[in-house]
Amino acid sequence: MSISGTELTILMPCLDEEDALPVCLKKAFYFLKEYQVDGEVLVVDNGSSDNSADLAISGGAVLVKETTKGYGAAIMAGLKQAKGRYIIIGDADDSYDFSDLTGFLTALRSGKDLVVGNRFRGGIQKKAMPFLHRYLGNPILSFLGQIFFNISIKDFHCGLRGIRKEVLEMLDLRTTGMEFASEMIVKASLNNLVMTEVPTVLYRDKRARKSHLNTWKDGWRHLRFLLLYSPKWLFLIPGIILMALGIMGTVILALGPISIGGKKLDVHTLVYTSGFILLGFQFISFYFFSRLYAAVHGLWPGQEKFLLNFNRKFNLELGIFGGALLFAAGLYLMAKSFFYWRHTHFGNIDPVVVLRWVVPSVVLLVLGVQLIISFFYLSFLTIKSKQ
Repeated sequence: MSISGTELTILMPCLDEEDALPVCLKKAFYFLKEYQVDGEVLVVDNGSSDNSADLAISGGAVLVKETTKGYGAAIMAGLKQAKGRYIIIGDADDSYDFSDLTGFLTALRSGKDLVVGNRFRGGIQKKAMPFLHRYLGNPILSFLGQIFFNISIKDFHCGLRGIRKEVLEMLDLRTTGMEFASEMIVKASLNNLVMTEVPTVLYRDKRARKSHLNTWKDGWRHLRFLLLYSPKWLFLIPGIILMALGIMGTVILALGPISIGGKKLDVHTLVYTSGFILLGFQFISFYFFSRLYAAVHGLWPGQEKFLLNFNRKFNLELGIFGGALLFAAGLYLMAKSFFYWRHTHFGNIDPVVVLRWVVPSVVLLVLGVQLIISFFYLSFLTIKSKQ
């Protein structure tokens, strides 16, 4: 990616912002002049129906038009056209102060790859952020991002952030909606980029129209992205918990009924604990499917080591052998129940006794087949990598 002599691009995604855009442009150009920064102001119009595009041009900004709707689509279009070595992105609704970007520029000049504003440290003015966003959405989603990806950033969704242009190709940003904010931070972490936060004041925006942000829809898109890029939390951990509870419950109940708090648990509970085993196995299988697919197709950085370790420790023959053992154990319990039935001359039998053998038998038979099928599919996934 070629980089010009321009040091800074101030990038503003814009959709019907004629009320606030002129103020934002005035502040941005003031910053460039006041601090003697060689830079440009770039406005990405995302299909405005008002005079935003004309105001951007008359205000001295470089105008880029992007027809694909979405916050992420607008920013990616601007990133492609930006000339600056550093790019500071901010909403064109005057909710951020473009007249003082020194904290962001200083951090970028010092070598930070990604600089994100923190509105909770900088201050949120009255009515600048909806109640649900301030006390539920942003804190919870940011907390989950920190846990899932071991990231120190505490405000994932701040609309004011800076990035070095030379690292953009490494991130391979793709999402077109509001979840773009999370994607940038998550992929920066996966690529081991140096990130930091700058306290940022959030002002009440100057728009006369309703916000484009949809609380529940965009919140779900952020959460969905975090989960899809963290199969450990989406699949592996729930799968391990389900299998552990299922195995423990099945083994105990297969030996006989138990009482907990005066409540008797018997074969009826055994059916559910056996289901936990099968469901847990499915979760764990999908964890490996996701990791291997991502490694083979290069969707996430740093997956090559996982792929090599998997190919070295696991193979189709091992899966077939393990599945065959489970299937054989299931056949043994099936035979045991059959001979019990035969002992009664194929007449009436005690269902409570037989189910203690039949239910685990079915689980082992199904689990054995599932294990073999899963390893066949995993082998298909790794064919490309082996070549």
